[in-house]
Amino acid sequence: MHEQQTVTSFPAMGAPAATPAQPPAQPWAGPATPQAPPVGPGAAAPNPFAPPAAEPVPPPPLAPDGPGRVPYGYPGGHPSGYGHPAPQPPGYGGAPGYGGVPDPGYYGWTGMAPMPSNGMGVTGLVLGIISAVIFCFWPVAIGLGVLAVIFSALGRGKAARGEATNPGHALAGLICGAVGIVLGIGFGVLVLATSSY
Repeated sequence: MHEQQTVTSFPAMGAPAATPAQPPAQPWAGPATPQAPPVGPGAAAPNPFAPPAAEPVPPPPLAPDGPGRVPYGYPGGHPSGYGHPAPQPPGYGGAPGYGGVPDPGYYGWTGMAPMPSNGMGVTGLVLGIISAVIFCFWPVAIGLGVLAVIFSALGRGKAARGEATNPGHALAGLICGAVGIVLGIGFGVLVLATSSY
């Protein structure tokens, strides 16, 4: 039943102890690694339970754009080490990085670009449309048209400096504001001319 030896009697005092028999080889066990014999007098025997020496493993393949990005890192580094790119060992052929691929550098967070300031152009467009639509209320239409021209001109200046991304809105507000002024003045002249009769 059991393949293990049992003790049936104790050895006599002073008699050498019997060595136990070797257990049978396990079929699922890997091949035994040869151990180097101890060298020199008093050298310790090698550890029979030590794992076998690891064979060199090639590095994993890289993506076409490099090893990846570090999310939410710090551009100058952080004392905790978070956000630093992982050091890369020299690759094959002495080139940096794995497999001769050059080191892509730091991919961490570098700050956000400022949001575009599109408010002036949009305000000019809205005021220009309102002044052109309500031209029959000519005093209000003329006032809104003047404001539309001013805001649209400021919006076009911001777009020219690169602070805004809507030069088309500002141009449309400038045109609508001018049309609202012309229509308001024309309607006001018509009203004043007919009221005098």
